[in-house]
Amino acid sequence: MVSEPEPMTNDADIVVFRHDGAELVVEATGSGPRTFLLVHGIGMGRRVFADLVQHLAPHGRVLAVDLPGYGAAAEPPRVPSIERLADLVAAYLHADDRTAGETVAIGHSMGTQVVAELAARHPGQVDRIVLVAPTVDPAARGALPQLGRLALDLVVESPKVLVLGAREYVRAGPHLRRKTRAMLTHRPELTYPRVAAPALVIRGSKDIVCPRAWCRRAATALGARLVEIPGHGHETMIRDAAPAAHAIIAHAGIQPVDT
Repeated sequence: MVSEPEPMTNDADIVVFRHDGAELVVEATGSGPRTFLLVHGIGMGRRVFADLVQHLAPHGRVLAVDLPGYGAAAEPPRVPSIERLADLVAAYLHADDRTAGETVAIGHSMGTQVVAELAARHPGQVDRIVLVAPTVDPAARGALPQLGRLALDLVVESPKVLVLGAREYVRAGPHLRRKTRAMLTHRPELTYPRVAAPALVIRGSKDIVCPRAWCRRAATALGARLVEIPGHGHETMIRDAAPAAHAIIAHAGIQPVDT
């Protein structure tokens, strides 16, 4: 039985949303006629988007989420599939009467899988999507190849990324292996053709986890443009969010403001 969505406001900016036995924590920043939804990758949480939020908030309302079992969101009884995570986010967007105008859903790493499923399964909830460092490359779907690529990618990352990443992975808790299995089981290449929303794919030029060939394949399947951020690795939105934010803002059709 599916329970009714139950939003519970703790303060002006943080909402704990419960639906179908799982919990989503949402932090809202800014306001305006456009909504930016930020969905993190595996082992991470909404706090890794702090820099990106600062760039996007002047252009609309920004919703940064903690998926179930990450950040401040409680561990669910069972590790949700990518599809169930997408359904949970869709339920929140449906229940949130403050969401207005166009919604741009932005996913990083595993979050791109959630965002793609969100757009495919609930097309009325999002107007545009952005996939930053999309996983999982079918050529390296196993846990060991993924971990090996991630380890190599960390060599090019900044101390900021290493500190934030280590802290969030600890918060992800003892079920990280099962969460990784849920991520690897999902096949995004089968989801992309079902996405009708205009899409953008962003990749760090030094991203070892998401090779250029795979990102081009993803962009082609989505009918999307591929943007590469020079000198960045897999955590391109955490290390320095400005270049990615510029591409996201352009994709949303916002005219830059001269300063």
